[in-house]
Amino acid sequence: MDILSGVRFPIDESDRKPLGRTGEELPAIGIGTYGIRDYRAAEEALTHAVELGMNLVDTAEMYDSGRAEELVGRVARRVGRDNIFIVTKLMPNRFVECSETMRAAQASLRRLGLDAVDLVLIHWPNPSVPIHLQVRCLERLVDAGMARYIGVSNFDADQLAEAIISTKRHEIVADQVKYSPLDRRVENRLLAACMEHGVTLQAYTPLERGAVASNTILIKIAQRYGKTPVQVALNYLISRPGVVAIPKTERVERVEEFRGAMGWRLDKADISLIERLF
Repeated sequence: MDILSGVRFPIDESDRKPLGRTGEELPAIGIGTYGIRDYRAAEEALTHAVELGMNLVDTAEMYDSGRAEELVGRVARRVGRDNIFIVTKLMPNRFVECSETMRAAQASLRRLGLDAVDLVLIHWPNPSVPIHLQVRCLERLVDAGMARYIGVSNFDADQLAEAIISTKRHEIVADQVKYSPLDRRVENRLLAACMEHGVTLQAYTPLERGAVASNTILIKIAQRYGKTPVQVALNYLISRPGVVAIPKTERVERVEEFRGAMGWRLDKADISLIERLF
């Protein structure tokens, strides 16, 4: 804990976050693609986000049976491949054999219409396969030129530590997990572990499917800043070192709201208030 401020973690003022220890940076807020209903509207929203500099887009092979990856591919063609950072995730059963990992990655790339993604993750750990073998298959994707970086998703602190020590040629640069002001379980151990090992924490479901908008504490805090509860929730997360938030939206106006979560920070008293109440 930061004894002087009463805040558990140092406050990160930057809206650009390091990607692991690669030397690259990501926007503090990207966009997710889980549960899309209106693909035409989502394409416009994602394109707008990239144009605003929120160019981290997260997807997965399991999202709507690959349709979300196809959407991200269309956005990449609209904005230009070099202008978008694409994350995708492969199902745990793909890591039983590395040949299956390669086939699944090839299928994702076909849907995306790309030669490689920027970051590929194990969607969650496969309990039937030792983590070091799963990591070996991940590394082969980079060796084959199918991904630039590797990471994990839904790995707890112990699983992340095992994944990190299992690498031979490529570092684990990210762990994507559920994290919001209303669900702060990762602050118990995982966030500190990510900070210690230089791993970016990507926060999914940061808005609790809209629940943050009706939370009375977040509403009161938002009123003091002239912001929305959504913006307060996102700002709380990106105030953490190495944390990137990936909310999902299909609306351009929502993208604008997300952008309004950057460029400022909650003060220490309000961060401490959120830490104490949830």
